[in-house]
Amino acid sequence: MTDSRAGRIKGRGAIGNVDGRFAQRVVEAVDDGWYRDGEPAPHPATQVTDESARSIISQNDSPDLPFAQSINPYRGCEHGCFYCFARPTHSYLELSPGLDFETKLYAKTNAAERLRAELTKPGYRCLPIALGTNTDPYQPIERRYRITRQVLELLAECRHPFSIVTKNAMVERDLDLLAPMAEQNVVKVFLSVTTLDNRLAAKMEPRASAPHRRLQAIKRLCDAGVPTGVMFAPVIPMVNDAELEAVLTASREAGADSAGYVLVRLPHELKGLFRDWLREHLPERADRVMSLIRQSRGGAEYDATFGKRMRGEGVFADLIARRFATCRRKLGFTGGRERVLDSAQFVAPRKATAQGELF
Repeated sequence: MTDSRAGRIKGRGAIGNVDGRFAQRVVEAVDDGWYRDGEPAPHPATQVTDESARSIISQNDSPDLPFAQSINPYRGCEHGCFYCFARPTHSYLELSPGLDFETKLYAKTNAAERLRAELTKPGYRCLPIALGTNTDPYQPIERRYRITRQVLELLAECRHPFSIVTKNAMVERDLDLLAPMAEQNVVKVFLSVTTLDNRLAAKMEPRASAPHRRLQAIKRLCDAGVPTGVMFAPVIPMVNDAELEAVLTASREAGADSAGYVLVRLPHELKGLFRDWLREHLPERADRVMSLIRQSRGGAEYDATFGKRMRGEGVFADLIARRFATCRRKLGFTGGRERVLDSAQFVAPRKATAQGELF
């Protein structure tokens, strides 16, 4: 008997370790008679591999994303969000978008070094850099590696504008850098809050900060003068969509000045992983959830068309858009994702030298 589904594993989001679409070798779990019903599934430990990046700034020309440059200090993400659209990127490493994505991580230990080299290039054009566009810059291993911290120190040194999206209250750690940069209008932060239900959050995003801690982080950032917004992302039909107004209200009360949302996206292998999670955790709703997703994606489970992939289309998607717009207006969100960060203050950092600097 073969099965790519590993079953529910405490502290992990994915139900299985499906093969990536570029896998050249396939590993199958076989029942050899030793496994007994009711035995707990194995608990894979987090493995981190140091990676020396050849470049660190990624360029983006997508018309439906509000940034042109991004940095991802890590590959894979230990938060384990079962719905993460970035999971299929692990396939490029010949790893599974399932459990491998949240247990086999890569840390770009030379990120700050490469960033300094790229910022000092004569033709470099300063545009805001987005952190957290693919994997979370404040996932748990950041406590040990501090790569995001090193990147922020360099951005602060040269007054380079940037934004952060995270599900982790660890962002509070860097208030000593963020607060002064906020005074210079070169930083904004978004906390992603998908639910206020701790039990649901533990299933959806098992190693991210609890919902109340994210709200506390919003308040502490705002109290320190850092412009902070909330992202209700992703919106999942019949899983968390009913909480849209409650999440926006709680975030506004915490001080958030802007809000955004994204409809759940299921590219490549994520479709199967998503269905497995639904069958395991919400079997009575699984078919209805997938039906609403297809209704919002032109009959398919995903549509990557620019202009549609973030918001979807159809009756359900239009309803979410109207609810969001109404709630945003009633709560008085005024900062908006359109806040323009100041790029004029940028001063290229000094080039790294083998001998260091005296002054």
